[in-house]
Amino acid sequence: QVQLVESGGGLVQAGGSLRLSCSASGNTDCISTMAWYRQAPGKERELVAGITEGGTTNNADSVKGRFTISRDNAKNTLYLQMNSLKPGDAAVYYCIAFCVSWGASRDYWGTGTLVTVSS
Repeated sequence: QVQLVESGGGLVQAGGSLRLSCSASGNTDCISTMAWYRQAPGKERELVAGITEGGTTNNADSVKGRFTISRDNAKNTLYLQMNSLKPGDAAVYYCIAFCVSWGASRDYWGTGTLVTVSS
């Protein structure tokens, strides 16, 4: 199995920046795509950004131009650089890793890190 631990969340003023990290351990050789999701109270969980093992990225329209997803495969670490934060970005941010085994994918989730943005 794979274990994921997020870090870097906190309180920041609107317009500020924050950098989230996700450290993966365990059977990390199976990991292909990784992604960040977020969920705010009263809202559905939404995809923020994803990145393939080769480095191809995709971001939600709401964060394009402000957030950057990256990964360091040698360190088994996923990052999310968040700039120009808005109150609407406040949420619990989750790291997810997709593993391929026997021709099928299995997903692993972290427990989340809280991001609070003041107005």
